[in-house]
Amino acid sequence: MKVTLIYRPSRGRARTFSWWAEKILLLMGLGALSLWGAVSLNTYLFQKQEKAYLAHMSRSDHDFQEKQPPASNPGDLIGEIDIPKVGISAIILEGSNEHILSLGVGHIHGTALPGDSGNISLAAHRDTFFRPLRNIRKNDVIRLVTFNHSYNYLVDWARVVSPDDVDVLKPSKKPVLTLITCFPFYFVGSAPERFIVRAHRVAG
Repeated sequence: MKVTLIYRPSRGRARTFSWWAEKILLLMGLGALSLWGAVSLNTYLFQKQEKAYLAHMSRSDHDFQEKQPPASNPGDLIGEIDIPKVGISAIILEGSNEHILSLGVGHIHGTALPGDSGNISLAAHRDTFFRPLRNIRKNDVIRLVTFNHSYNYLVDWARVVSPDDVDVLKPSKKPVLTLITCFPFYFVGSAPERFIVRAHRVAG
């Protein structure tokens, strides 16, 4: 008679493996949560500090306002964007690399700056500062605040385009504002499209 031996791990060993697997997964989850919390706290404190600095310098030092050079280096403070209708309020920094976009809204280098005639282009992540753009509507007011002035814009349209559609960044003879983020807003992974908002400057 041929006898085949089948190995079955003991219940104790299986329970030990399950216990360790559970603890490891728990530690990984806590580590990811802690990292997310640290990054979020750093962003919050940075935004709070820069907003306070911008407000203080805007109202108290007119000589500084006149001498303040245009932002040109990555990370330079440009101003603040406010869209009350959808609840956006964030600092704008020069540049659009990953580090800058983790701290605030990025100004795409080479496009117009607030106060200039032309196309001001700003970008931010869809899961942080620009997530509320999903609720933007025509004629919503967008306000850009700099060290020495504030500018109001009215939304003309919002649309979805492909990532290689660079027409939205083209210069404009009129003062316009272009906001760019990834789309869909709740897509997991690298989003396949871009959500664009275009607005024109108005008096006031």
